[in-house]
Amino acid sequence: MTAADLPRDAPDPDREWSFDELADAYAYPPEAETVPWLRANMVSSLDGAGQHDGRSQPLSSETDMRIFGILRALADVVVVGAETVRLEGYRPARAREVFAERRAAAGQGPAPVIAVVSASLNLDFSLPLFTEPLVPTLVLTGAASSPERRAEAERAGAEVVIAGDGPGVDPERAVAALAERGLRRLLTEGGPRLLGQFVAADVLDELCLTVSPTMTAGTAQRIAGGPSVEVPKRFAVASLLEQDGFLFTRYRRI
Repeated sequence: MTAADLPRDAPDPDREWSFDELADAYAYPPEAETVPWLRANMVSSLDGAGQHDGRSQPLSSETDMRIFGILRALADVVVVGAETVRLEGYRPARAREVFAERRAAAGQGPAPVIAVVSASLNLDFSLPLFTEPLVPTLVLTGAASSPERRAEAERAGAEVVIAGDGPGVDPERAVAALAERGLRRLLTEGGPRLLGQFVAADVLDELCLTVSPTMTAGTAQRIAGGPSVEVPKRFAVASLLEQDGFLFTRYRRI
């Protein structure tokens, strides 16, 4: 692995980095201890596809999945859209021994909370994501969503969080509601529509983007969808890693 914009005392970039070294490289900034910090983790092909055949896995790599796991291990909560839960077959986050000491020192539980964003609540609440998590899964929805579906989610063991006046979720209120629960290190894994909403609301602080050395053509979505913003949001490069042609970039909002 090679690296750019790293400190002089960084580990040898020509060998595989350890979990601890990568965790240090992707650590949340100090301000995340007191205010919410929302980062996104996405993958894109060279020609801009955020998925292939509806899933991100065909664009990924072994190192990308290692970083995926590390970003989860650093987070208090993983925020994900309902469509991504359905397409990617989401399961509860696992407690990983390699990160147990680090999470305990940061005052975190054994695994991050999963928070599912949904207006329709068209979810299978019998799945392990809702019935078997280490920590209860959160369902973020609006006040006008179906009371019956909210009750079904709660019967399955999920905690319903209202973060909008209509059926859908307001991004700013969602971030605030999670922070009120002490979940300030936020990670979103999409999908594209949810990420687009976070971008449009100007609540995204950081983007971790894996650029996959693949071309897909076709009509796949980009990593962020939905209505365009009036003025493009500017981000600055925070770090850049490379392995096997994959670029692991990290950008922070200016």
